Amino acid sequence: MFRLIHISDLHLGPLPAARIRDLASKRILGYVNWRRNRSRAFGDDVEAALIAAIAAERPDHVVVTGDLVNIALAGEYATASAFLGLLGSGDVVSAIPGNHDAYVPGAARRARKAWATYMTADTGEPTGWPYVRRRGDIAIVGASSAVASGPFMATGTFSEEQEERLAIALDKLGRAGLCRVVLIHHPPVKGATAWHKRLSGASRFRKVIARYGAELILHGHTHQPTRLSLAGPKGNVPVIGVSAATQRPDGEHPAAGFNLFDIEKIDAGFQIWHRLMQVTPGGAFAETRSEEIVSPGP
Repeated sequence: MFRLIHISDLHLGPLPAARIRDLASKRILGYVNWRRNRSRAFGDDVEAALIAAIAAERPDHVVVTGDLVNIALAGEYATASAFLGLLGSGDVVSAIPGNHDAYVPGAARRARKAWATYMTADTGEPTGWPYVRRRGDIAIVGASSAVASGPFMATGTFSEEQEERLAIALDKLGRAGLCRVVLIHHPPVKGATAWHKRLSGASRFRKVIARYGAELILHGHTHQPTRLSLAGPKGNVPVIGVSAATQRPDGEHPAAGFNLFDIEKIDAGFQIWHRLMQVTPGGAFAETRSEEIVSPGP
């Protein structure tokens, strides 16, 4: 049995001190939003409870599907690095960037450099996006949709290059009989987000899944604990989102949560038990949803 935990959209605070020139860009909009809204909706008290709840579940691996920071200030990367270190080493934690991690031009490159320990392929695997990490019968495939976008936009991109690389990876890993868990920040399902938050090139991603399949696709971005699906060669592939990981339970958005998957290899493929854990007003994380997913395998 392999236990996998999925979190996303931490938006870690507080924001470090910013100079006027740091905010002379799209950052000024995010800075105002943090001061007016997110500084109250997200909390370090929930962050501490989250870390404790994850540790209590004794996961074999933790995946983080982006938006660790808010407006990509230099000091935010250090805060996020410290948080990732609390989850575990790079051997047991995998991450990908989100649109907030790539908030302005050059930020996505700085994020990957800062968090390289958690975003690097296994030795022997090709470097770049997506990366591949094998852990027993599980293969973590980390794609990136993170690009800088214009004011009032939160779009992502899935390129032709990533389409080609993802196809090669999923075909190879499927032939090896592994449970393929694909990470991407923006949901690749048509209509899953508003137009200004959409994934450009999502049809490329869907085409790869339709041909080669996957066992799980995990995403963030929406701050919603949803289950959707994409067509695969042997049936529908689950596409699972999660609420923002440090969202307080008394706001208008779903309370902070994480997805917990217990994955077991069976003759027909893989049996996956999915539990959604969400923070309660008392500060503890409790199960709010449970379901079985049976994958026919590659």
